[in-house]
Amino acid sequence: MKNPRNPRTRTQCRSARTIAGLGVALLATLIGVAGCSTDKPADTTAAPETSTSPDVTTAPAPAFATITLVAYDSFALSKGTLDQFRQKTGITVKVLTNGDAGEVVNKAVLTKGNPLGDVLWGVDNTFLDRAVKEQLFEPYEASTKPDLAAELTALVPGNEVTPVDYGDVCVNYDKAALAAKGVPAPATLEDLADPKYKGQLVVENPATSSPGLAFLLATVAHFGADGWLPYWKSLKANGVLVVNGWTEAYETWFAGGTAKGDRPLVVSYASSPPAAVLFGPDPKATVAPTGVVDATCFRQVEFAGILKGTKHLAEAQKLIDFLSGTTVQEDLQLNMFVFPANTKATLAKAFIDFAARPAKPLTLSPAEIAANRDTWIDEWTKAAV
Repeated sequence: MKNPRNPRTRTQCRSARTIAGLGVALLATLIGVAGCSTDKPADTTAAPETSTSPDVTTAPAPAFATITLVAYDSFALSKGTLDQFRQKTGITVKVLTNGDAGEVVNKAVLTKGNPLGDVLWGVDNTFLDRAVKEQLFEPYEASTKPDLAAELTALVPGNEVTPVDYGDVCVNYDKAALAAKGVPAPATLEDLADPKYKGQLVVENPATSSPGLAFLLATVAHFGADGWLPYWKSLKANGVLVVNGWTEAYETWFAGGTAKGDRPLVVSYASSPPAAVLFGPDPKATVAPTGVVDATCFRQVEFAGILKGTKHLAEAQKLIDFLSGTTVQEDLQLNMFVFPANTKATLAKAFIDFAARPAKPLTLSPAEIAANRDTWIDEWTKAAV
């Protein structure tokens, strides 16, 4: 994804089947997302600064060391952010984008013990259990752990990886389009099957899309093992449109997308309204043109970890500290449109003004997802497509 969470630039979507299956194909464009780190390898001839940073540990590191950060294609930080790490530690970071989230994990499994890089960014809670069971990571307790949200670190009590961001996949709605139809915004998942919303919702295929998978998981979490499949049958009867990925759903079919489609409801992100303002026709607007149905949101958490087999353990530990420190945590918000895992990071004003922050997002444990993901997708495919 170019920027999977930026409705104006992302060609989303972290493949879910990739996500779901281990035989994942490099989802074209990570995650449909075209590799998009803007950070180029730093000039290793420049002498490192000697100042310290609260985002990195202070133990001495070899000058001019180079390590590789493996990430999904939509990984993006501001130009110069990783240079700050080099200047403070003498460690240069090269970014290797390697497909969508599912494919990145799959390749890490295939190269276990002889990794493609030193640190991996982007394993999320839909793949976490598998990654941990495969023993892909060298456990490390980040120096920033006391500042990270406790509910996120609780997902990895063994410190196999470190939480670096989170976000919510939710149904978004175009305010003007719904008003023109004379119907209110839906408030629940059940509402989406109401005849008044017939033919108005577009969703992504969970076999090919990360938000599509997250929305499927939301329905499982809400309706339970016996209720989620009948619910999808009711959505199908109510005219839900299923497309392969986020870009097609949001940019082509959604009324609030660039093509101004005819569907006022779409599966997107809680952080889509800020992007709709910042990348919309009026970036100074005080009210977002789109809204979020909080009761439909499913929480996604992303992690970074040290790949087992790295020859640069000390440097990799410093990078984990930096990635989970406030410098990166404040920078990633408007680059990848996710919330910081570090509670000390200042929240971007656009997020404060426009992003939805559901009080009780839907969740499932990583173990439950890992055990059932493929089966759920297969059952969904038979019932909803």
